[in-house]
Amino acid sequence: MGAMTRSGFTGDGPAAPATQVNGGSATARAVVDAFGVVTGWSEGARRLVGWEASEVMGRSAAVLLAEGLTGSALRSIVATRRWNGTVNLRHRDGHPIAVGLLVHRREHGPSADGGAGRSREWLIVAPTAPSRPEIDEESLLGWSMLHSPCTMALYDTGLQLLRANADMERVLGLSEAEMRGLRVSEIVLDPESERTERLMRKVVETGEQQHLRAALQLAGDRHVSAWSVSLAPVRDAGGTVRGVLLSAHNRTEEHLARQRLALVAEAGVRIGTTLDLTLTAQELADVAVGQLADFVTVDLLPDIDDDQELRAEALPSPVLLRRVANQSVLPGCPEAVVALGAVAAYPDPSPAAECLASGEARIHRVTPAGVAKWASEAPDRAERMRRFGFHSVLAVPMSARGITLGVATFSRHRHPDPFEEDDLLLCQEITARAALSIDNARRYSRERATALTLQSSLLPQRLPRQLAVEVASRYLPASAQSGVGGDWFDVIPLSGARVALVVGDVVGHGIQASAAMGRLRTAVRTLADVDLPPDELLTHLDDLVNRLSAEADDLSGSTADIGATCLYAVYDPVSRCCCIARAGHPAPALIVPGGTPQLLDLPAGPPLGLGGLPFECTEIELPEGSLLALYTDGLVEDRGRDIDEGVETLLNVLARGNPSLENACDTVLDALLPDRPSDDVALLLARTHALDSAHVAAWDVAPEPSAVAETRSIASRQLREWGLEEASFVTELVVSELVTNAIRYGEPPIELRLILDRSLICEVSDASNTSPHLRRARDYDEGGRGLLLVAQLSRSWGARHTYRGKTIWAEQSLSQG
Repeated sequence: MGAMTRSGFTGDGPAAPATQVNGGSATARAVVDAFGVVTGWSEGARRLVGWEASEVMGRSAAVLLAEGLTGSALRSIVATRRWNGTVNLRHRDGHPIAVGLLVHRREHGPSADGGAGRSREWLIVAPTAPSRPEIDEESLLGWSMLHSPCTMALYDTGLQLLRANADMERVLGLSEAEMRGLRVSEIVLDPESERTERLMRKVVETGEQQHLRAALQLAGDRHVSAWSVSLAPVRDAGGTVRGVLLSAHNRTEEHLARQRLALVAEAGVRIGTTLDLTLTAQELADVAVGQLADFVTVDLLPDIDDDQELRAEALPSPVLLRRVANQSVLPGCPEAVVALGAVAAYPDPSPAAECLASGEARIHRVTPAGVAKWASEAPDRAERMRRFGFHSVLAVPMSARGITLGVATFSRHRHPDPFEEDDLLLCQEITARAALSIDNARRYSRERATALTLQSSLLPQRLPRQLAVEVASRYLPASAQSGVGGDWFDVIPLSGARVALVVGDVVGHGIQASAAMGRLRTAVRTLADVDLPPDELLTHLDDLVNRLSAEADDLSGSTADIGATCLYAVYDPVSRCCCIARAGHPAPALIVPGGTPQLLDLPAGPPLGLGGLPFECTEIELPEGSLLALYTDGLVEDRGRDIDEGVETLLNVLARGNPSLENACDTVLDALLPDRPSDDVALLLARTHALDSAHVAAWDVAPEPSAVAETRSIASRQLREWGLEEASFVTELVVSELVTNAIRYGEPPIELRLILDRSLICEVSDASNTSPHLRRARDYDEGGRGLLLVAQLSRSWGARHTYRGKTIWAEQSLSQG
């Protein structure tokens, strides 16, 4: 410890002569610095030990000790902030004096030598004999109770009042003489009085203090007041309990402050539980009614989705507002004039119009003159205010993010007190919370509507007509709180009377998920037109998802992974073969005629977007009339239900059998979905059909030019059998060109197949993987016009590759169906 500043006992600074202030001579005081040197000395110290200040100031305090302090005592004094004990001091005339000392450690600013530490000194005090006449302590004690700021009363062991101080008389409105001899329950008629008496009796019996909090409505007081009450035993010299001292502290302001804080906390929990605008406004009204107001209304500007209108600086006169919520302490809200959902005009003198015009909360005192003035413009409202006795109205503008949304109006007609500044602040607090929640709901509703519109435009408006499968579908968006997701389904007609069934799910919700879903659905249709096998199609789709994620990263500057699952199935009604591959998507359910429903055992495959992982394709043969159920995980998975339980329910519903797929879809949704699903749901049911020999004809073709004429003849005969003589000419030309190309440029074996569906399909297959393409023939070229002719005569044409080669097909429209 460095050198310490020496200061007088009165504080910092140089030592000063001891002075007597306000009877200070009755106390002996000295100051000792960190070196044990006396730096302060009072007149009371001189009177106690006889030493003058000039004799001890600047000297070691040890000269004042009749005997040295022990090491433990010194350590105790140095280590603690306060020490007390008896010490033998040396009087100036030499005799020892036993004095009870109270020692305080004091610390000041930086030390005098400029060190970084704080200077330390000790203030030593001791009482001395009073120099004035003795005080009547009994009288002083009585006076102290009488004038105590605490509300106090003294009761005997029979719990009858003996004494009451002035504050107790003021609180109860009775004099001590009027209350003497009465019990608490006889002075204050309230259930809390009886509880107080029981505790007072316990104090008398046990001698232990008791405490309670009580809410009382005292006589002559319109309000309930909150009190903190302590009950202490009063003992005589022998320790016997002779009475009970009741002391009470008015905690009403603290109680009201806690109530306000509790209401703010309750508002934080109860307001904004959903993203429903109307429900949020009603939550504000429900929270405020009762504790804060007798009648609450929430009115919003009519076109709340128009940001431009909401930001307008000047509001029209009169202001038009739509009533979205109200609540009252009276059943049925009889005070309400405007019906929920109705738009009403508010004239300029109204509280709602004034607070919206100023942008500030306003407290309005309702007076007969004010009501009469308002009656000329809103007589129905003025009549209700007179009938129910409205006396105070508080209007708070609702705004969030710089947008004015509307106004919340709080009214009192049963509550006796008018609104005060604390009420205004409280209303502003809970209204601001509600306004932010309403703005969130407004923005969400607008984004949800946009996402739903986008998603609806991207999903199939109606399923295409084809003979391969009978289909029915359902799409249900998630509840408003969860947001629109990225689920989709599709039915895509393919060449050869085949059909592709697709179900997918983009991770996430909102417009981004809907937009990503639209891009993936478009990509699937494009890849399906190329006639890729399911596993290859999912591989290309996986690459696309990776590219979309990379684009999102570049735009946002951060990692923005896009994930999705997908199931792609191709069904051929001729072979009754179904090829299925999936990318992390739930397995489809299958029920064959006469069988039990089951989930298909398919390789799961990785979700789209992982990149570099293979997908596997599974082929199964389906009896005619088999039912496939393709769905997204929202159908079988929910927060309150395990996915296995959902799948079991789905299989049980399918097992019931339903001739109508539309009814089957409804039955499945009713059994599995809650009223407000937490995720999007897509369901696609497909019942398979088969094309038999009456609709399919096939022939092997010899790889010789002479076979062309024979195939034309075979095709013509088949058309006559089908009653399609009118299509013979075009069909013979198409068959001739396709067979000629296969013989000239392909490899055997070569096959010709005709399929009668809703159209006439001509297919020529060979073992070559070389695809033909259209080209513009020059004037003197002998070839190059065959495919151009096929393209002109057919509704559509194309090529698809198989594991055995390729197939060139052409589809013709039929006038009779």
